[in-house]
Amino acid sequence: MAMGLGTLRLSPRDFWAATPREIAAAFGRTPRATLPRDVLDQLLEQFPDET
Repeated sequence: MAMGLGTLRLSPRDFWAATPREIAAAFGRTPRATLPRDVLDQLLEQFPDET
């Protein structure tokens, strides 16, 4: 938050609307890799949303 609001001087609205990938790109950083789909599917199966 300090980097987005302070260094980049984004408004709170723009900060919260930005994705982590967009914030990382603004600093020239490569965001971490996402989960492979099969791992995500396993986690979803293990921990289903309670509705």
